[in-house]
Amino acid sequence: MHFKRAVSTLLLSAVCASFAQAEVKVGVITSSTGPIALVGLPQKHSIPLLPTQAGDQQVKYIALDDGSDPTATVKALKKLISEENVDAIIGPSGSPNAMGVIQFVAEAGVPLLAPVGTAAVVLPMTEQKKWVFKTTQNDDLIAKALVEDMKARGVKTLGFIGTADPYGENWSKVMGTLAAEHGIKMLASERFQRQDTSVTGQSLKILASRPDAVLVAAPGSSAVLPQTTLFDQGYRGQMYQTHGAALPDFLRLGGKKVEGTILAASLMLVLDQMPDSHPSKAIAGDYVAAYEKLNGSKPATFGANTYDAGLLLQQAIPAAAAKAQPGTPEFRAALRDALEATHEFAATQGVYSMSPEDHSGFDERGRELIQVKNGTWTLLKGN
Repeated sequence: MHFKRAVSTLLLSAVCASFAQAEVKVGVITSSTGPIALVGLPQKHSIPLLPTQAGDQQVKYIALDDGSDPTATVKALKKLISEENVDAIIGPSGSPNAMGVIQFVAEAGVPLLAPVGTAAVVLPMTEQKKWVFKTTQNDDLIAKALVEDMKARGVKTLGFIGTADPYGENWSKVMGTLAAEHGIKMLASERFQRQDTSVTGQSLKILASRPDAVLVAAPGSSAVLPQTTLFDQGYRGQMYQTHGAALPDFLRLGGKKVEGTILAASLMLVLDQMPDSHPSKAIAGDYVAAYEKLNGSKPATFGANTYDAGLLLQQAIPAAAAKAQPGTPEFRAALRDALEATHEFAATQGVYSMSPEDHSGFDERGRELIQVKNGTWTLLKGN
């Protein structure tokens, strides 16, 4: 009897030890090649910096490149779910790519942490979207800061040009509503493809409407072309950009033609100008330093969005592991619930507080009003 009891105790201890030290698999999909590589590359280069330990659990990352192709994104995601049995997925890089996989993560019951621009991946909330979490600021949070600045500067009329995809379309919707509420008239609204090499026709229509200001809504390098084209055509009104332009290459590619641009984005662009009291400053500083050491260059905020996804998982995994074993549907459901319960969690981009209705979780601590001055980012104070 004592022998059987001892054997049972040993077996139970072994099971508990295995349960506690099980490996969590996380898939990461980036667009490190193709038209949106300027977004995907800093995300890919951030993968080695992601936390490999979460409580008692080891975390393994399996990275795939979708080449900026939404069809390839679906294939990569299905491979991660069916062949690698991942517990969560970080990615993809592009808004259209993310919109195309929501159905599949919901069907599989695998949480997706999407570092994409469009709020459409989480809003309006649905049964499928409850499996998606977004590590970038929602459009309305950024747009409110821009509209407040426009009002302060006396802007009465606005031109708009955005990408012909979920990112540009949602920005058009959000900005149209906010502008109207604040007495700003939208005179022209144009679209273009991310891979376009000319937007002459669209910019001429905007120029002809003679707006006080123009907003470009495009992610990554695609944010540059509309603005430089308008500059070449003689437009000298105030230019605004979304947080999609928050990358070093916007300054490099735009040069003097983007001087004076105003955008709202995370504190990471103006880290040295932020007070030490900001809850994200030290975390963002550590990430930037580690990224520079590893890659020899400063990261774009897109990389930080992927890094934040890793931090969010790190804090959620122990709570999920207390309920179920990694690699099981029960663990993934518990992980989803733990992510949704995130409260006052500081990371590089701001402070996250999720809820069943809000799977982005940012407040005003996740945005700063910034202007391009003398070829660099400058914090705008008093706006």
